Amino acid sequence: MGLSERKIRQQQEVKNQIIASSREIVQAEGWAALSIRKIAEAIEYSVPVVYKHFESKEAITSFFVAEGFAALKHEIETCVVVGDSIEKRVQQVAKGYWLFASKHPKDYELMFGVGLPTCEMHQQVSSIKELSTYLLDIINELIASSKNTNISSCIKYRSFWSILHGVVAIELLSLNQWDKVCPSEVLEDTVHAFIQSIKAN
Repeated sequence: MGLSERKIRQQQEVKNQIIASSREIVQAEGWAALSIRKIAEAIEYSVPVVYKHFESKEAITSFFVAEGFAALKHEIETCVVVGDSIEKRVQQVAKGYWLFASKHPKDYELMFGVGLPTCEMHQQVSSIKELSTYLLDIINELIASSKNTNISSCIKYRSFWSILHGVVAIELLSLNQWDKVCPSEVLEDTVHAFIQSIKAN
């Protein structure tokens, strides 16, 4: 291995240490406790070394946001059974969404700290755009099955995401004594009502 390749590998190893240590700090103390100085102490490097890889704490959190949305999409896709009816797949999307939030509450809290992703975030973060496109495609298919062309897919897409986020925020982030093993009956009932509201039009 040449000198340049060794240097690149070492730099990547340091970056991986920064990411791993950041996650450990967050899991133990929460996002508010994360700081460049604390990361530097954890990896036993100087503060400038951390800044070489991430220009600020916000850059680190942005990395985790992008990673989180990619993981959320993967969790949803894992739950969706290709070939099932669109109604079942919408429920499966909801299940995957809930499961991700239950497994990674701190990541979810960071991802949605200020509500649903803005239009600007959709354009800047590819993983957010990919998840949004996936959800919109599901909603468009559900609307198409109703054969009603007067339904706004944009409004229904935002409504669906708001339902998912609302139930998660109440049950998982606020009431942590709730069972986190299986998606709640509240989520299933609410998503069922959403599906029926489209099918009934």
